[in-house]
Amino acid sequence: MSEFVEVTRRGLGGRSKDSIGGVFIGFILVAVGVILLFWNEGRAVKRYKDLKEGSGAVISIDSASVDPAMEGRLVHITGETKTPTPLKDDLFGITTSAIRLTRNAEMFQWVEVVKTEEKTKVGGGVEQVKTYSYRTEWKDQLVDSSTFKVTTDYRNPTEMKYRSNSSTAQGVTVAAFKLPDFLVTRIGGAKPFLIEDLSTASEEVKRTAKLNQGGVYFGVNPNSPSVGDQRVTFQVVANGPISVVAQQKGDTFASYRTATGGQLDLLESGTVSAVDMFQMAQDRNKFLTWAIRIGGFILLGMAFSMILRPIAVLASILPFLGRLVETGTTLVAFLIAGILWTLTVAVAWIFYRPLLGIAILIVTVGLFILVIKRLRKPAALNPGSPPPLT
Repeated sequence: MSEFVEVTRRGLGGRSKDSIGGVFIGFILVAVGVILLFWNEGRAVKRYKDLKEGSGAVISIDSASVDPAMEGRLVHITGETKTPTPLKDDLFGITTSAIRLTRNAEMFQWVEVVKTEEKTKVGGGVEQVKTYSYRTEWKDQLVDSSTFKVTTDYRNPTEMKYRSNSSTAQGVTVAAFKLPDFLVTRIGGAKPFLIEDLSTASEEVKRTAKLNQGGVYFGVNPNSPSVGDQRVTFQVVANGPISVVAQQKGDTFASYRTATGGQLDLLESGTVSAVDMFQMAQDRNKFLTWAIRIGGFILLGMAFSMILRPIAVLASILPFLGRLVETGTTLVAFLIAGILWTLTVAVAWIFYRPLLGIAILIVTVGLFILVIKRLRKPAALNPGSPPPLT
C-alpha cells in the first residue's frame, strides 16, 4: 500500500464561517428528524392495524384449484413454484430452471482511501492532514482512477468487458395460481450456482476464461490477480415451496386493500402458516420502527451538535479548552436530542393513538411527581437539618 500526504491549514476565521453555515444545516436536519420520527409512528400504527385486520380476515385455501367463491377475499396458500421456461445466460452457456439467475461480475482495481486528521493549534487554527493510500480490491463497478489524488501510478481500465446482470422468470405458478411479478421479485434464498465446464459458453469466453472455484476467471493467475482481471460468479433462486397471503383475483393475486387504505400482501419462502406469516410481519414492523427511532435520535444529536459547534470553535483558541467545550456541547446536543425525541414520539402517539398516548403521558407525569416527592421527603422528615445553601 502506497501513501501520499497532504497538509492544509485553516485559520479561526474560516472555521468560524464554516461552523455558522453548519448551524443552518443543523436546523434543517432537526426539522427532517422531527418529521421522520412523527411519520414513523404513524407508519408503524397504520401497518400494525393493517396486519391486525388481515390476520382476522385471511382464509387458508388449497392452491390445487381456484375457488371462485374466494374472489376478492384475502387468502393464504402454500405450494411449490414452477417456471414454464428455463433461464439462460448465453454468453456463459448457462441454462437452468429457476426463479432468478444472477451474474456477478467483478474487476480487480485500484481504490483510493482517504484518512483525515485534524490538529487544533493555539489561536484556533487547524492543521488538517490528509493521507491518501492506494490498494487493490475486487469491485463490481468501475472505479474512476482519474479522480485520484495521484493518478500516474494507479490507473484502472475504463471499461468492464463483462458486467453484472439478473434475469427473472416469467409465468411463475404455484399449483393452479399464477404469481404476479411484484410477488415473484420478492422470492429470496439465492444460492451459488457452480460452473463445472465451459463447453456451452460462447467462443469468446471459452478462448479467454478459466474455471476457478465454481466461477469464471479472466486473467493470467487467479491466485495472483492483476489490475484489470475479472471474475464472474453466478447465483440462482431455485424453485421451491413458498407461502403467500394476498387478495385472490381470478387465478392470480393482487394487494389487499385494508380499511385504512393500505395495501397488504405477504410472501415467505417455505411452508409457513398464515398465523406465523402475520407474526413475522409484525416483528419486522417493530424492528423497522425501532431502527427509524434510533436513526432519528442519532440524526437529531448530530444536528444539535452542528448548531452548538460555533461555541467549541471559539473556545478552541486554547486547544485543551476547545476539546473540553466540544465534549460538553456534544453531551448537551444529545441531551436536547433525547428531550425532543421523547416529545416528538409522545405527541405522535397522542395524535395516532390518543387514549394510549394520553395514558402514557399521565403515567410519566405521575412518576416524575413521585420522584420529586421522594427526593424531598428526607429533608421533611429531618427538621433539625440545616437549611439548604442558597
